[in-house]
Amino acid sequence: MPTVRDLRLIPFRIPLKAPLRWGKASELAALEHALLEVELSDGSIGRAEVAIRPTIYGETLGSVRAGLEYLRPRLLGLEADDQEGIRAVLEAFPFNFGLKGALDTALWEAWARSEGEELYQVLKPAKHRVRVAYILGLGKEEEVLEDARMAYGAGVRVFKVKVGRDLEADTRRILRLKEAFPEAELYADANESLPPKEAERYLWAWKELGLRYVEEPLPVEEVEARRALREKGILPLIADDAAMTPKDLKRELALNTFDVLNLKPARTGVTWTLEMLALAREKGKKAMVGSQAQSAFGAYQSALLAFQQGVTEPCELAFHLKAEGGFFPFPAFREGWLYWEDLVEGRFDEAAFARYALKEV
Repeated sequence: MPTVRDLRLIPFRIPLKAPLRWGKASELAALEHALLEVELSDGSIGRAEVAIRPTIYGETLGSVRAGLEYLRPRLLGLEADDQEGIRAVLEAFPFNFGLKGALDTALWEAWARSEGEELYQVLKPAKHRVRVAYILGLGKEEEVLEDARMAYGAGVRVFKVKVGRDLEADTRRILRLKEAFPEAELYADANESLPPKEAERYLWAWKELGLRYVEEPLPVEEVEARRALREKGILPLIADDAAMTPKDLKRELALNTFDVLNLKPARTGVTWTLEMLALAREKGKKAMVGSQAQSAFGAYQSALLAFQQGVTEPCELAFHLKAEGGFFPFPAFREGWLYWEDLVEGRFDEAAFARYALKEV
Protein backbone atom coordinates (compact mmCIF):
# COMPACT_ATOMS: atom_id res chain seq x y z
CA MET A 1 0.00 0.00 0.00
CA PRO A 2 1.43 3.42 -0.92
CA THR A 3 2.30 5.84 1.86
CA VAL A 4 1.78 9.57 2.34
CA ARG A 5 4.73 11.29 0.64
CA ASP A 6 3.86 14.99 0.58
CA LEU A 7 1.29 17.57 1.70
CA ARG A 8 0.83 20.88 -0.14
CA LEU A 9 -1.28 23.95 0.50
CA ILE A 10 -2.16 26.41 -2.29
CA PRO A 11 -4.19 29.51 -1.33
CA PHE A 12 -6.78 30.81 -3.79
CA ARG A 13 -9.30 33.61 -4.00
CA ILE A 14 -12.65 33.73 -5.82
CA PRO A 15 -14.74 36.94 -5.51
CA LEU A 16 -18.44 36.70 -4.68
CA LYS A 17 -21.15 38.42 -6.69
CA ALA A 18 -22.42 39.93 -3.43
CA PRO A 19 -21.40 39.54 0.23
CA LEU A 20 -22.97 36.90 2.46
CA ARG A 21 -23.99 38.22 5.89
CA TRP A 22 -25.05 36.06 8.83
CA GLY A 23 -25.21 35.88 12.62
CA LYS A 24 -24.62 38.96 14.71
CA ALA A 25 -21.87 40.54 12.61
CA SER A 26 -20.24 38.07 10.19
CA GLU A 27 -19.73 38.90 6.52
CA LEU A 28 -18.03 37.12 3.61
CA ALA A 29 -17.11 39.01 0.42
CA ALA A 30 -14.83 36.46 -1.28
CA LEU A 31 -13.80 32.83 -0.99
CA GLU A 32 -10.30 33.16 0.42
CA HIS A 33 -9.65 29.47 0.84
CA ALA A 34 -6.84 27.00 0.12
CA LEU A 35 -6.47 23.84 -1.92
CA LEU A 36 -4.91 20.99 0.01
CA GLU A 37 -3.05 18.31 -1.97
CA VAL A 38 -1.97 14.93 -0.63
CA GLU A 39 0.58 13.01 -2.69
CA LEU A 40 1.21 9.30 -2.14
CA SER A 41 4.40 7.36 -2.80
CA ASP A 42 2.90 5.90 -6.01
CA GLY A 43 2.16 9.40 -7.38
CA SER A 44 -1.57 9.35 -6.60
CA ILE A 45 -2.88 12.80 -5.67
CA GLY A 46 -5.95 13.69 -3.63
CA ARG A 47 -7.33 17.21 -3.25
CA ALA A 48 -9.80 19.02 -1.01
CA GLU A 49 -10.80 22.59 -0.26
CA VAL A 50 -9.92 24.17 3.09
CA ALA A 51 -12.78 26.52 3.98
CA ILE A 52 -11.11 29.14 6.17
CA ARG A 53 -13.63 30.60 8.64
CA PRO A 54 -12.00 32.78 11.34
CA THR A 55 -15.33 33.77 12.92
CA ILE A 56 -16.58 30.18 13.13
CA TYR A 57 -13.57 27.92 13.72
CA GLY A 58 -10.89 30.47 14.57
CA GLU A 59 -8.78 29.37 11.60
CA THR A 60 -6.82 31.71 9.34
CA LEU A 61 -4.57 30.94 6.40
CA GLY A 62 -1.61 31.37 8.76
CA SER A 63 -2.99 28.94 11.33
CA VAL A 64 -3.85 26.41 8.61
CA ARG A 65 -0.28 26.58 7.32
CA ALA A 66 1.11 26.15 10.84
CA GLY A 67 -1.28 23.29 11.57
CA LEU A 68 -0.26 21.48 8.41
CA GLU A 69 3.41 21.81 9.32
CA TYR A 70 2.64 20.38 12.76
CA LEU A 71 0.82 17.40 11.24
CA ARG A 72 3.28 16.80 8.39
CA PRO A 73 5.85 14.66 10.26
CA ARG A 74 3.05 12.72 11.94
CA LEU A 75 1.30 11.86 8.65
CA LEU A 76 4.20 11.32 6.25
CA GLY A 77 5.00 7.65 5.88
CA LEU A 78 1.59 6.40 7.00
CA GLU A 79 -0.09 3.96 4.63
CA ALA A 80 -2.96 5.51 2.72
CA ASP A 81 -5.43 2.89 3.94
CA ASP A 82 -4.37 3.14 7.59
CA GLN A 83 -7.61 4.79 8.66
CA GLU A 84 -7.01 4.05 12.32
CA GLY A 85 -3.51 5.56 12.30
CA ILE A 86 -4.53 8.65 10.30
CA ARG A 87 -7.56 9.25 12.49
CA ALA A 88 -5.44 8.96 15.64
CA VAL A 89 -3.09 11.67 14.34
CA LEU A 90 -5.89 14.05 13.38
CA GLU A 91 -7.94 13.55 16.54
CA ALA A 92 -4.85 14.16 18.70
CA PHE A 93 -4.80 17.68 17.19
CA PRO A 94 -7.92 19.39 18.63
CA PHE A 95 -10.07 21.92 16.78
CA ASN A 96 -8.62 23.06 13.39
CA PHE A 97 -11.76 21.66 11.78
CA GLY A 98 -11.37 23.18 8.30
CA LEU A 99 -7.83 21.85 7.96
CA LYS A 100 -8.60 18.39 9.31
CA GLY A 101 -11.78 18.02 7.27
CA ALA A 102 -9.88 18.83 4.08
CA LEU A 103 -6.98 16.54 5.01
CA ASP A 104 -9.34 13.63 5.63
CA THR A 105 -11.16 14.16 2.31
CA ALA A 106 -7.93 14.57 0.32
CA LEU A 107 -6.53 11.40 1.89
CA TRP A 108 -9.68 9.50 0.91
CA GLU A 109 -9.38 10.74 -2.67
CA ALA A 110 -5.68 9.89 -2.87
CA TRP A 111 -6.35 6.40 -1.49
CA ALA A 112 -9.19 5.85 -3.98
CA ARG A 113 -6.93 6.84 -6.87
CA SER A 114 -4.18 4.53 -5.64
CA GLU A 115 -6.79 1.77 -6.04
CA GLY A 116 -7.60 2.89 -9.59
CA GLU A 117 -10.89 4.57 -8.67
CA GLU A 118 -12.29 8.05 -8.13
CA LEU A 119 -13.84 9.23 -4.86
CA TYR A 120 -17.36 8.97 -6.30
CA GLN A 121 -16.74 5.28 -7.08
CA VAL A 122 -15.81 4.62 -3.46
CA LEU A 123 -18.70 6.63 -2.00
CA LYS A 124 -21.45 4.75 -3.78
CA PRO A 125 -24.85 6.51 -3.82
CA ALA A 126 -27.98 5.29 -2.05
CA LYS A 127 -30.26 7.29 -4.38
CA HIS A 128 -30.13 8.89 -7.79
CA ARG A 129 -31.03 12.49 -6.92
CA VAL A 130 -30.82 14.98 -4.02
CA ARG A 131 -32.94 18.08 -3.40
CA VAL A 132 -30.77 21.21 -3.17
CA ALA A 133 -30.99 24.41 -1.12
CA TYR A 134 -29.41 27.84 -1.52
CA ILE A 135 -28.32 30.15 1.32
CA LEU A 136 -29.75 33.68 1.40
CA GLY A 137 -27.81 36.02 3.67
CA LEU A 138 -28.98 38.98 5.70
CA GLY A 139 -29.37 42.19 3.73
CA LYS A 140 -31.72 44.67 2.14
CA GLU A 141 -34.91 43.11 0.79
CA GLU A 142 -34.19 43.93 -2.84
CA GLU A 143 -30.65 42.54 -2.60
CA VAL A 144 -31.92 39.29 -1.09
CA LEU A 145 -34.69 39.01 -3.69
CA GLU A 146 -32.21 39.54 -6.52
CA ASP A 147 -29.97 36.83 -5.08
CA ALA A 148 -32.95 34.48 -4.82
CA ARG A 149 -33.98 35.21 -8.42
CA MET A 150 -30.52 34.25 -9.62
CA ALA A 151 -30.59 30.95 -7.70
CA TYR A 152 -34.19 30.18 -8.68
CA GLY A 153 -33.26 30.75 -12.31
CA ALA A 154 -30.44 28.23 -11.83
CA GLY A 155 -32.91 25.58 -10.72
CA VAL A 156 -33.01 25.99 -6.92
CA ARG A 157 -36.37 25.51 -5.23
CA VAL A 158 -35.44 25.55 -1.51
CA PHE A 159 -33.93 28.55 0.31
CA LYS A 160 -32.23 28.79 3.68
CA VAL A 161 -32.84 32.32 4.97
CA LYS A 162 -30.43 33.87 7.46
CA VAL A 163 -32.45 35.45 10.28
CA GLY A 164 -32.23 36.66 13.86
CA ARG A 165 -31.07 40.27 13.91
CA ASP A 166 -34.55 41.82 13.62
CA LEU A 167 -37.82 39.83 13.69
CA GLU A 168 -39.80 42.51 11.86
CA ALA A 169 -37.19 42.81 9.11
CA ASP A 170 -36.95 39.01 8.91
CA THR A 171 -40.72 38.79 8.53
CA ARG A 172 -40.85 41.36 5.74
CA ARG A 173 -38.03 39.63 3.87
CA ILE A 174 -39.62 36.19 4.20
CA LEU A 175 -43.02 37.49 3.06
CA ARG A 176 -41.40 39.06 -0.01
CA LEU A 177 -39.68 35.77 -0.80
CA LYS A 178 -42.91 33.80 -0.43
CA GLU A 179 -44.70 36.25 -2.69
CA ALA A 180 -41.97 36.14 -5.34
CA PHE A 181 -41.46 32.36 -5.19
CA PRO A 182 -44.74 30.73 -4.10
CA GLU A 183 -43.56 27.26 -5.10
CA ALA A 184 -40.29 27.46 -3.15
CA GLU A 185 -39.75 26.06 0.35
CA LEU A 186 -38.06 28.18 3.02
CA TYR A 187 -36.32 27.48 6.30
CA ALA A 188 -34.45 29.72 8.73
CA ASP A 189 -30.92 29.81 10.12
CA ALA A 190 -30.54 31.98 13.23
CA ASN A 191 -26.85 31.17 13.84
CA GLU A 192 -27.30 31.09 17.65
CA SER A 193 -28.54 34.70 17.67
CA LEU A 194 -31.81 34.44 19.64
CA PRO A 195 -32.01 35.14 23.38
CA PRO A 196 -33.63 32.13 25.11
CA LYS A 197 -36.51 34.28 26.41
CA GLU A 198 -37.32 35.50 22.89
CA ALA A 199 -36.88 32.24 20.97
CA GLU A 200 -40.39 30.88 21.40
CA ARG A 201 -41.95 34.08 20.05
CA TYR A 202 -39.66 34.03 17.02
CA LEU A 203 -40.38 30.37 16.26
CA TRP A 204 -44.14 30.87 16.42
CA ALA A 205 -43.81 33.80 14.02
CA TRP A 206 -41.72 31.73 11.61
CA LYS A 207 -44.13 28.81 11.86
CA GLU A 208 -47.00 31.11 10.89
CA LEU A 209 -44.96 32.17 7.87
CA GLY A 210 -44.80 28.53 6.79
CA LEU A 211 -41.10 27.90 7.31
CA ARG A 212 -39.98 24.28 7.19
CA TYR A 213 -37.60 24.31 10.18
CA VAL A 214 -35.05 26.52 11.98
CA GLU A 215 -31.33 26.01 12.44
CA GLU A 216 -29.51 26.79 15.71
CA PRO A 217 -31.93 29.35 17.17
CA LEU A 218 -30.10 29.49 20.53
CA PRO A 219 -26.47 29.79 21.66
CA VAL A 220 -24.79 26.39 21.86
CA GLU A 221 -24.13 26.71 25.59
CA GLU A 222 -27.88 27.03 26.28
CA VAL A 223 -28.30 23.27 26.28
CA GLU A 224 -31.29 23.05 28.61
CA ALA A 225 -33.05 25.90 26.80
CA ARG A 226 -32.52 24.15 23.46
CA ARG A 227 -33.92 20.91 24.79
CA ALA A 228 -36.94 22.70 26.23
CA LEU A 229 -37.50 24.59 23.00
CA ARG A 230 -37.46 21.39 20.97
CA GLU A 231 -39.93 19.75 23.37
CA LYS A 232 -42.45 22.50 22.61
CA GLY A 233 -42.59 21.20 19.02
CA ILE A 234 -43.09 24.60 17.42
CA LEU A 235 -40.72 23.95 14.51
CA PRO A 236 -38.21 21.15 13.90
CA LEU A 237 -34.74 22.24 15.02
CA ILE A 238 -31.55 21.75 12.99
CA ALA A 239 -28.28 21.10 14.83
CA ASP A 240 -25.17 22.65 13.27
CA ASP A 241 -22.76 24.48 15.62
CA ALA A 242 -23.99 22.30 18.50
CA ALA A 243 -22.84 19.12 16.75
CA MET A 244 -19.53 19.89 15.06
CA THR A 245 -17.88 16.59 16.02
CA PRO A 246 -18.98 13.02 16.82
CA LYS A 247 -18.36 13.82 20.50
CA ASP A 248 -20.67 16.85 20.32
CA LEU A 249 -23.28 14.85 18.46
CA LYS A 250 -23.37 12.09 21.07
CA ARG A 251 -24.12 14.71 23.74
CA GLU A 252 -26.91 16.28 21.66
CA LEU A 253 -28.42 12.88 20.89
CA ALA A 254 -28.36 11.95 24.58
CA LEU A 255 -30.15 15.20 25.46
CA ASN A 256 -32.47 15.00 22.43
CA THR A 257 -32.03 18.68 21.48
CA PHE A 258 -32.66 18.54 17.71
CA ASP A 259 -34.61 16.94 14.87
CA VAL A 260 -32.31 17.34 11.85
CA LEU A 261 -28.50 17.07 11.76
CA ASN A 262 -26.67 19.46 9.44
CA LEU A 263 -23.51 17.64 8.36
CA LYS A 264 -20.61 19.79 7.16
CA PRO A 265 -18.01 17.71 5.25
CA ALA A 266 -15.86 20.85 5.07
CA ARG A 267 -15.15 20.35 8.79
CA THR A 268 -15.75 16.60 9.23
CA GLY A 269 -14.26 15.23 6.02
CA VAL A 270 -15.46 11.84 4.85
CA THR A 271 -14.60 9.75 7.92
CA TRP A 272 -16.42 11.75 10.59
CA THR A 273 -19.31 12.70 8.28
CA LEU A 274 -20.10 9.03 7.68
CA GLU A 275 -19.78 8.25 11.38
CA MET A 276 -22.04 11.11 12.42
CA LEU A 277 -24.61 10.21 9.78
CA ALA A 278 -24.70 6.65 11.12
CA LEU A 279 -25.15 7.90 14.71
CA ALA A 280 -28.01 10.17 13.69
CA ARG A 281 -29.64 7.46 11.61
CA GLU A 282 -29.53 4.99 14.52
CA LYS A 283 -31.45 7.48 16.69
CA GLY A 284 -34.06 8.17 14.04
CA LYS A 285 -32.84 11.70 13.29
CA LYS A 286 -33.09 13.26 9.86
CA ALA A 287 -29.99 14.66 8.16
CA MET A 288 -28.86 17.12 5.53
CA VAL A 289 -25.47 18.07 4.09
CA GLY A 290 -24.68 21.72 4.64
CA SER A 291 -22.40 24.28 3.08
CA GLN A 292 -19.37 26.04 4.49
CA ALA A 293 -19.57 28.55 1.62
CA GLN A 294 -17.27 26.51 -0.61
CA SER A 295 -16.39 26.78 -4.26
CA ALA A 296 -17.90 24.41 -6.82
CA PHE A 297 -15.11 21.91 -6.11
CA GLY A 298 -15.82 21.82 -2.39
CA ALA A 299 -19.53 21.60 -3.15
CA TYR A 300 -18.85 18.60 -5.41
CA GLN A 301 -17.05 16.65 -2.69
CA SER A 302 -19.75 17.53 -0.14
CA ALA A 303 -22.41 16.47 -2.64
CA LEU A 304 -20.93 12.97 -2.84
CA LEU A 305 -21.85 12.56 0.83
CA ALA A 306 -25.33 14.00 0.29
CA PHE A 307 -26.22 10.87 -1.69
CA GLN A 308 -25.51 8.58 1.27
CA GLN A 309 -28.17 6.57 3.09
CA GLY A 310 -29.85 8.62 5.82
CA VAL A 311 -29.54 12.05 4.20
CA THR A 312 -33.22 12.91 3.98
CA GLU A 313 -33.51 16.70 3.75
CA PRO A 314 -32.60 19.34 1.14
CA CYS A 315 -28.82 19.84 1.01
CA GLU A 316 -26.98 23.15 0.76
CA LEU A 317 -25.07 22.45 -2.45
CA ALA A 318 -25.70 25.66 -4.39
CA PHE A 319 -23.51 28.29 -2.73
CA HIS A 320 -21.08 28.24 -5.66
CA LEU A 321 -23.75 30.07 -7.69
CA LYS A 322 -22.78 33.16 -5.69
CA ALA A 323 -19.10 32.90 -6.74
CA GLU A 324 -17.55 34.76 -9.66
CA GLY A 325 -16.11 31.65 -11.29
CA GLY A 326 -14.52 28.43 -10.12
CA PHE A 327 -12.40 25.45 -11.13
CA PHE A 328 -14.91 22.60 -11.17
CA PRO A 329 -17.77 22.34 -13.69
CA PHE A 330 -20.61 21.78 -11.23
CA PRO A 331 -23.68 20.39 -13.05
CA ALA A 332 -26.91 22.30 -13.53
CA PHE A 333 -29.81 21.71 -11.16
CA ARG A 334 -32.97 20.28 -12.65
CA GLU A 335 -36.16 21.71 -11.10
CA GLY A 336 -34.68 21.71 -7.63
CA TRP A 337 -32.72 18.46 -7.89
CA LEU A 338 -29.09 17.41 -8.31
CA TYR A 339 -28.70 14.09 -10.15
CA TRP A 340 -25.86 11.64 -9.47
CA GLU A 341 -25.36 10.94 -13.15
CA ASP A 342 -24.71 14.65 -13.74
CA LEU A 343 -22.51 15.15 -10.69
CA VAL A 344 -19.96 12.45 -11.49
CA GLU A 345 -19.24 13.82 -14.96
CA GLY A 346 -17.26 16.78 -13.54
CA ARG A 347 -13.47 16.89 -13.20
CA PHE A 348 -11.07 19.26 -11.44
CA ASP A 349 -9.94 21.93 -13.95
CA GLU A 350 -6.19 22.56 -13.51
CA ALA A 351 -6.07 25.52 -15.89
CA ALA A 352 -9.04 27.21 -14.23
CA PHE A 353 -7.55 26.72 -10.77
CA ALA A 354 -4.32 28.43 -11.88
CA ARG A 355 -6.33 31.60 -12.55
CA TYR A 356 -7.49 31.79 -8.92
CA ALA A 357 -4.38 30.46 -7.16
CA LEU A 358 -2.44 33.09 -5.20
CA LYS A 359 1.29 33.41 -5.69
CA GLU A 360 3.41 33.07 -2.59
CA VAL A 361 5.25 36.24 -1.55
